[in-house]
Amino acid sequence: MRPDVLNPLFIDTDALDGVGPKLKKPLAKLGLTRVRDLAYHLPERFVTRRVIESLEDAAEGENVIIALTPTEHRPARNNRGPYRVFAQDSAGNICNLTYFGRASFTAKKQLPVGEKRWVAGKLDRYGDMLQIVHPDHVEKESSANIGRMCEPVYGLSEGLTQPRIAGLVQQALERLPELPGWIEPTQFDKEGWPAWRDALQLSHKSENSNARDRLAYDELLANSLALMLVRADNRSRKGQPLQGDGGLRGKLQLSYSLTGAQARSVREIEGDLAQEAPMLRLLQGDVGAGKTVVALYAMLIANEAGKQAALLAPTEILARQHFDTLRQMATPTGVEVAILTGRDKGKARESILMGLLDGSIDIVVGTHAIFQDTVNYKDLGLVVIDEQHRFGVAQRLQLASKGKRTPHTLAMTATPIPRTLTLAQYGEMDVSRLDEMPPGRQPIDTRVIAQDRMEDVIAGVARHVASGQQAYWVCPMVNESEVADLAAAEARYAVLKERFGDDVVLVHGQLKPELKDAAMERFASGQAKLLVATTVIEVGVDVPAATLMVIEQAERFGLAQLHQLRGRVGRGSEKSVCLLLRGSGLSETGRRRLALMRETQDGFRIAEEDLELRGGGELLGTRQSGDTPFRVANLEQITRLLPAAHADARLLMERDRGLASGRGQAARTLLYLFERDWGVQLLRGG
Repeated sequence: MRPDVLNPLFIDTDALDGVGPKLKKPLAKLGLTRVRDLAYHLPERFVTRRVIESLEDAAEGENVIIALTPTEHRPARNNRGPYRVFAQDSAGNICNLTYFGRASFTAKKQLPVGEKRWVAGKLDRYGDMLQIVHPDHVEKESSANIGRMCEPVYGLSEGLTQPRIAGLVQQALERLPELPGWIEPTQFDKEGWPAWRDALQLSHKSENSNARDRLAYDELLANSLALMLVRADNRSRKGQPLQGDGGLRGKLQLSYSLTGAQARSVREIEGDLAQEAPMLRLLQGDVGAGKTVVALYAMLIANEAGKQAALLAPTEILARQHFDTLRQMATPTGVEVAILTGRDKGKARESILMGLLDGSIDIVVGTHAIFQDTVNYKDLGLVVIDEQHRFGVAQRLQLASKGKRTPHTLAMTATPIPRTLTLAQYGEMDVSRLDEMPPGRQPIDTRVIAQDRMEDVIAGVARHVASGQQAYWVCPMVNESEVADLAAAEARYAVLKERFGDDVVLVHGQLKPELKDAAMERFASGQAKLLVATTVIEVGVDVPAATLMVIEQAERFGLAQLHQLRGRVGRGSEKSVCLLLRGSGLSETGRRRLALMRETQDGFRIAEEDLELRGGGELLGTRQSGDTPFRVANLEQITRLLPAAHADARLLMERDRGLASGRGQAARTLLYLFERDWGVQLLRGG
């Protein structure tokens, strides 16, 4: 149960003055649904202003507060163009207060001719006249503006204004309770941090890095502590030691031998499976590093020990792909591999459910459907989770209840994560890294081409397709909107369809599953030669005959994403090419990003560089897909403060595993505050 002291923070925003159904929508868009969310909606930056006597005292581009007296209102001609108010300072210097659109109504009311007003805004020049466009504030009294010498600027969504959000944040801050201290006292004193409530108040008033650090540390401490509780709970559970005799693995007839990294990872997994405490291991492998083979070895060890294994994939397309690959590789062993997704119905579904219950199915592959309440196993010993970042810790804990005893868990991710962040995201897991490429993989020839050479690129694709090979064409990320991404993809598809006819198929996130699967199937079977896709799509298709990847407006993508997309080619023995089409206005970061893509294909190096270049939002995942959605801590703070937060959490766990002491109880409050309460649930009577 959440501690009562936190209840005022978890009430809905409509408990605040001025919040009705109309305002709830734009607030919800920003993820601000409760008082707590508003208190933690920290300013993106601050505007610092200076009070000046005369316009001559300020530099152009400076934010100022000045007393001005309006002398004339000049409306826009033909209702187009700006509405101007001419005003003068105490020395008689003239300034233009300029308004566009509906804002002119405000100007008429706020700036009566002949009456002095205090105006706050940015001083610019238009022709030979000084001007302030859309003043931030206009007040009768100077004192009202003096308080705005340093003003926060918040992230907004349509329907919200700065004054409105600032007012709501202020209401939220007034409701903050006093909370007990959860930070180790010597750490707290050494850093000279403010108390929790003061830290939040200060963070909204000015660029107080000390207060911000304290709030970031709280979040990192909550996360570290929750992951340690998961780990401790996992170690205390009774699992089942699984030891195989090598019989099934010996029957595999792979056309290649394992890389050193694969063999090492298999040994680490084998060692974990032999323990009574359930395995909790993360297998990190670059695109094409051979994670599936390692997963198969792990599942066969479980089968040799008389247990069943399940592989969970985030999408139906990926589940079917894994099923085909595993069934093919496992054929010589004689193990029974089945697939179960939400689309399986009727008799086919019944027969799979029976097979899992009577044990005749050794390995099942599927989406979330394999863990529904209606699905029961004879004896589930191992769960493999692909694309780990799509599944939260809470979901992983749910899987643990499916076996007679807690099954072993192997999580896999193809997103190479910098070492700094592995701890933040997977602190409860042991990690194996596949940092070698299988032999015979040819490097992908990566080229950067200007977007305005589109005709040449399309002609190149035509030659490529005419030679019997296949290609991907990924459309640009237009902005955060799926609708705009989709429009860009459909426009490009229309152009390519004119040239290639039925040889081209389109796949995007809004397509019905059956249409998406049909298009994918046409491409995978070779009937279609060119697949056009948005970024929303899991382009996790293994088509060895596809040897060309075109990425439009590549500078808009993060490095990690470009690397993932490039890894879709180069899967067969043929030479593959990746064309990065760049727009004209290339930023310095964009240029470095594309240069790095040409320079290296080492995903782990790319991940480290991406961290430096962009501040890793994509690496930690967005709020929806990330396992640890850090709302407060930025990347620089994670790198700097996480080691101390991790050590602090470990110390607390060593002294007070049940979080029963005074500081332990405070730490429980912290876990609830940051909604890591699945950590508390693991404590008996939590």
